[in-house]
Amino acid sequence: MTVAAAQMLAEASAHQVPICHPVSYFMGGLGVVGAIVFANLGAAYGTAKAGVGIGGMGVMRGDLVMRSLIPVVMAGVLGIYGLISSVIIIGKLSKPSEVSSYTGFALLAAGLTVGLSSMAAGYAIGIVGDAGVRCNALCNGKLFVGMILILIFAEALGLYGLIVGLVVASGADAHDGLCQPNDAVAK
Repeated sequence: MTVAAAQMLAEASAHQVPICHPVSYFMGGLGVVGAIVFANLGAAYGTAKAGVGIGGMGVMRGDLVMRSLIPVVMAGVLGIYGLISSVIIIGKLSKPSEVSSYTGFALLAAGLTVGLSSMAAGYAIGIVGDAGVRCNALCNGKLFVGMILILIFAEALGLYGLIVGLVVASGADAHDGLCQPNDAVAK
């Protein structure tokens, strides 16, 4: 074979599109798991920690229990963030044999972004909710507005993660054609 023929063969093989690797679909699936599990961990921690504070406060001031449920509701919303992003990521994984490495890892990043930011927000909501409702009861409701503002900013951390995760997930399949469908995965 001549040098020119070897060069032409090398150029032709360089332009071939690789086959989609099954690990890419697995990484996208890990994004689903990361979003729902970490978001629910944050929601559960925030609910439990704030619930303990509400229980302790309810002994002193039973009339403030209903007003003090706001941290529990805000923590529960974090689980919904994880659910929303998981459903969107699952929608992007409808064709397992066509998921490129770029798409799989982008969906993993999207899921981890939503899940970990929701977990951090749940941690903050739980701590603020626990201490806030107790202190609010001790000072006859004078700290309520301040506690709500702190909770809003803590919830915003989870919302920021949701927004970034949705942006990343929406652009995950923008680079279609990076690999050829893997027929072994499709069967």
